[in-house]
This record gives sequence, C-alpha cells and structure tokens, in this order.
Amino acid sequence: MKRRRLLIAEDDANIRTGLVDVLESEGYEVLAANDGQSALALAKQGGFDLILLDVMMPALSGYEVCREVRRRDSRVPVIMLTAKGEEIDKVVGLELGADDYITKPFGVRELLARIAAVLRRSGPQEEAEPESEPFDFGTARIDPKRMEAVVGGEAVALTPREMKLVQYFHRHPGEALSRDALLNAAWGIDYLGTTRTLDQHMAQLRKKLESDPARPGTLLTVHGHGYRYEPGA
Repeated sequence: MKRRRLLIAEDDANIRTGLVDVLESEGYEVLAANDGQSALALAKQGGFDLILLDVMMPALSGYEVCREVRRRDSRVPVIMLTAKGEEIDKVVGLELGADDYITKPFGVRELLARIAAVLRRSGPQEEAEPESEPFDFGTARIDPKRMEAVVGGEAVALTPREMKLVQYFHRHPGEALSRDALLNAAWGIDYLGTTRTLDQHMAQLRKKLESDPARPGTLLTVHGHGYRYEPGA
C-alpha cells in the first residue's frame, strides 16, 4: 500500500522534529518546512495527502499559506495548529478553508486520530458531489464547479466544507437538521471535533450568503437541535 504523504510546517525545531518522528513511525511519508515560505514552495509541488500548518510562522503565516493553497483550488486537506485556544485563530483558519484545527498543547494520540479521520474523510468517496450544476440557494446562485456563490451580482468564494454544507441543506429544504447530521454530511462520521466547529462554519456561511447575517432568513437556527434551510426566504 502506498504511504500517505504529509507536509508539516512548524517553525519550532523541537516540535517539528517530534512531529516528523511520530508521523514517520506511524508509516507516513513526511516532508517538513520551518517557515511559511518554504511550506508554500513545497505545497505548490503537489502530491500531498494532507498539510499540517502552524499558524504563527516566519516569512508567511499559516493563514497565508492556507489561503494560497486554497486559491490554487487545491482540495488537499489542511489542519491548522493554533495556540492558546484563541477563538479568532480557529475562525480565521476555517474561513480560509482549513478542514480542522488542533489547539496547542496537544497529545500525540489526538493528533494521530485527527489526521487519520481527515484522511478518511478526504478519500475517493468525496470526489462525487451531490450537485455539479449551478442551483439557487435562497437569494444566492451556487456554482459547485467554481466553488462559489453569486450574491447580489458578486461572486463569493466558498470553501470545500462550506460547499458540502450548502449542498446538504439544498437536498433537505425546510427540514430541521441536527448538528450531528450536518457534521456527518460535511466532515464524515469519523469527525472527532465538537459542534462548535460547525457553528463557526455556519457563521461564516451566513456572512457570505445572508443579506443580514445577524438576522438570517435562509439559514435558520433550530435551538437545541441544529439548523434549517428555508429556500423561499
């Protein structure tokens, strides 16, 4: 079986060496970068099954690397390493298209479990999207092939995870969908994170698709349960 190829970007030499040792011992092929610029140069070469990015790095931040990776329309999974559990770190990473985040300090078992889960979710079963042709979503026009929404005549880029959520809502109009169902649809049944990740993605979707994100009319909260898509709003 071909080994999974990972790119690790971490400026702390001790952490970087530890990550490489642990992941190689688990059978992964690992390339490591000590700054954002080196990480981006490696990422542009392609061929990676997953990229693990520290947020704070010299030359280019993890945010900037993630943004450029996604700008090139790459579907490679990205996990961000954030410090101190600061909410803004997580939100920015998710806005830029990261698939998951891990807060420092973290345990080896948690890291390995999250990497394995993201790799399972990014397998061949995700290649075929439910909708490939443009469709209406509230007041927006969604184009899955271009990974964007047209709102008020302006194109807005959607991340792969946001697109999965929109497509799932579109298939279930008017239904009260639980947070677990939405996590399973967009992240897979192996997802180990909390529902807070979903709530952060929903907040970003509202900013992109709602005329007034503070008072949404299309993506509604079902308190104590999840969310509901109202197509006629």
